[in-house]
Amino acid sequence: MTLALALALPAAAQIRIGQTSSFTGPVGPAVKEGTDAAKVYFDAVNARGGINGVLIELISVDDKFDAKLTAENARKLIDQGVVALFFNRGTPQTEAIMPLLMERKVPLIAPSTGAMVVHEPVHPWVFNVRATYQSEAERAVKHLFSIGLKRVAVLLRDDSFGADGAAGALRGFEAMGAKPVVNEKYARTKPDFAPAVQKIVKAEAQAVVFIGAGTEVADGTRLLRAAGSQAQIVTLSNNAAAGFIKAMGENARGVIVSQVFPSERSLSAPLIKELHDLMRVRWGGQGKPPEITPAMVEGFAAAKVLVEGLRRAAPDPTPAKLKAALEGMRKFDLGGLELGFSPTDHTGLEYSDLSIIDRDGHFRR
Repeated sequence: MTLALALALPAAAQIRIGQTSSFTGPVGPAVKEGTDAAKVYFDAVNARGGINGVLIELISVDDKFDAKLTAENARKLIDQGVVALFFNRGTPQTEAIMPLLMERKVPLIAPSTGAMVVHEPVHPWVFNVRATYQSEAERAVKHLFSIGLKRVAVLLRDDSFGADGAAGALRGFEAMGAKPVVNEKYARTKPDFAPAVQKIVKAEAQAVVFIGAGTEVADGTRLLRAAGSQAQIVTLSNNAAAGFIKAMGENARGVIVSQVFPSERSLSAPLIKELHDLMRVRWGGQGKPPEITPAMVEGFAAAKVLVEGLRRAAPDPTPAKLKAALEGMRKFDLGGLELGFSPTDHTGLEYSDLSIIDRDGHFRR
């Protein structure tokens, strides 16, 4: 949907939520998966009467993974009176709108980034619903050493996202008393993996912690395999999506992907069971629902947090009332996971785990 068309929609009797995210570009498939699941929850809430009889309207616009466009979209959405911004994607993109949040005093709920910059220092208008990339990367490196892989390389995108994930990875190396055999950056635009691939092959790396977007990891892995490297590929939760598995193709099997929510197939987790149940209702009689992915779980959880905040801010929620409601949220049961905020803590969740892609193209724990 274009921004002009979205903003032309009627605003009466609706709580308008703005989303600028990367529906096209290297993270497009994951963004769509997560947003679709968020909409499933919003639709279920609206079907039950919304918030005190007022329906939630999500206005989603594409920023094409361009931080400048993210900021432009966010300003236009705020100008149109959205109560909050929601579930954008990317570290540079989030950084681009953080000053605007302060200026206009509008909360951002559940940015889909684990960058430390959105956690520390606490930004008064940013509310996170996922663990940090640094904690994911640190755990991944420690895991590699625990299974005997000690010649580990780090390959990262040359931007704030890559630097943030790499900082966590280096903490993991330090804890193991080691250093990466290769620590190489690649350009965010038009990446050239050939120099890094040569170094990784020469160093006989047993594993590569690859911090980048899904298509980048797929392209880099393809070159590594063509060069004869069979190094274990490890990447972060930004690639926990079906679109990433598809992009990896024949190289997907065996890739380790960190996760920030319980397994999408773990029906013993109330959060996951609720998503499965609502998906069946949503697609009832209209064919088989799409297979649930980790990206969908993140979007679903994000929607649940936003709705709970809106309920607590009702009636007539405003940005300021929503902020206050979220900061008063203590020990909220997200569905087997406990989430909480305070004026000095906007992290929300700290859950992290590791998965591996199996031969059937599924994430396994």
